[in-house]
Parts: sequence; C-alpha cells; structure tokens
Amino acid sequence: RAGEAYLAHLKPEIYSELKDSERFEATTDFARLSVPDAVIICVPTPVGEHFEPDLTYVMAFAQACRKTLRKGQLVVLESTTYPGTTDEDILGCLKETGLELGKDYFLAYSPEREDPGNKNFSTKTIPKLLGGVDEQSGIVAEALYKAAFNQIYRVSHARVAESAKLVENIYRAMNIALVNELKMVFEKLNIDVWEVLDAASTKPFGFQRFNPGPGWGGHCIPVDPFYLVWKARAVGMESHFIQRAGEINVQMPQFVVDHVIKGLNRSKKALNG
Repeated sequence: RAGEAYLAHLKPEIYSELKDSERFEATTDFARLSVPDAVIICVPTPVGEHFEPDLTYVMAFAQACRKTLRKGQLVVLESTTYPGTTDEDILGCLKETGLELGKDYFLAYSPEREDPGNKNFSTKTIPKLLGGVDEQSGIVAEALYKAAFNQIYRVSHARVAESAKLVENIYRAMNIALVNELKMVFEKLNIDVWEVLDAASTKPFGFQRFNPGPGWGGHCIPVDPFYLVWKARAVGMESHFIQRAGEINVQMPQFVVDHVIKGLNRSKKALNG
C-alpha cells in the first residue's frame, strides 16, 4: 500500500506504479473477493513436522472464496501442491455454494514459474502452464492468462498441471542430490569433482550440468518433492528416489560445515563450540 519495495528482484518503480494505479488495490478485506472476475490463489504450501503436506493456507483461502463466490467467476490455484488439490480439496469446498462448475463458475490450476535474478526470462516470456478442472474452466483460464503471457500451454486437466510443476522441482532436487553424492564419492577417491564436471560438460547432448553445494534452498525445492511422496503413499506407492534425494540434500549443510572446520583447523584458526 505504501509503494515500498520489499522483493529485491523487482524494480522499486513497480511498487510506486502499482500504488498510483487505478487498476490495482491491496486489501485484507476478504469480503471483496466477490468483486473481481478472476480470483488467483497464491499462498504458501509448506510441509508439517513429518514432511506431510500442509494445506492450511490454501483451504483457508478456499473457505473465504466460498463465502463470496458468484456466477461468472474464475478461481485459479497457483501454489505448488499434490495432484488432486484443485479438483478434490478446493472443488469440494466450492461445491457447498450450490453453484455449478463449468456453468456458474470456473476452476483451474496454473503453477507459478519464475527464476528470480535470471535476466533471460521474465514472467511474460515464460510459457504459462494451466489446466482446468473441466474443459470450460480450462478455456476460460486460458483466455485470462493470454492477456499477460506470450505463450499458453493448456493441458487436459488440472491434475496434469499440478503434476508437471512437481516434476519440474523434483527434477532439480534429484539432480542436486546426485551431484552432491558424486562430490562425496569422488572426494573419497581423491578425484576433483569440478574437473570431472568440466569434462562431462563437453558432451553436447544427453547431459545437463549441476554443481555440488550445501544442499537445497528456497521455499520450493526442499518442500515440493515431499508432496508427491505423500500422495504416492496414499495410493500404496513408495517413491524411493525422491526420498533418497531428500536424505542426501538434508545432510549436505553439515558436510559443508565439517569441511569449513577442517579448513580452519589446517590454518590454525580453530572454532570454539
């Protein structure tokens, strides 16, 4: 509301422009959800103590939306989550209004995709993935996002879009774990992992480089894979690869700290405690 910047990767003038714009208004009044034709849900989807999905924020917003839902509205979930959240959890909540999906209102899923700090891509140029809970909802959602994105990729169902977003993040999580484990193996073999990666990177096909580091970070990669692990268990499956990747990445910070301590000891700068 004050027009002050708080996200470092966005230019400060964006905030002042929004503050002065007649087309934008920040509010905490959920009763006003009946005003817009499209309601886009972008809230955190963390995990609990035992890495189980926590949909507290999603369902709180869905409940608020249920109270104000009107004919003609489109509701889109953008938060990363397990397949079935949109057409089971959110739809189950909105059904209580008595309105008919695909006729009175529309429901879709379209995951957020961004790479903060990457100057090669902007929100507009990253293909916008989406899927409706029904055919008409997908069509309406596509019409909405066409106004802001250069390319729309609409899939057959919201579950496909939910799953695709998880795959994107799981791919990164597993490759981070792979290169970190390779780092530990090659260290035991007295082989420089960086030289190995430089050599492997000369192959012009079939290889994408990931570098070892202190594990994973941010609010997506350390969390999202466990949403699929949980959903897989719900249908009697164990996703061993994803779980192993989590175990490796979780131990990497301690691995790095141990190496820092050893390095300081070699320099006679031991840490106390």
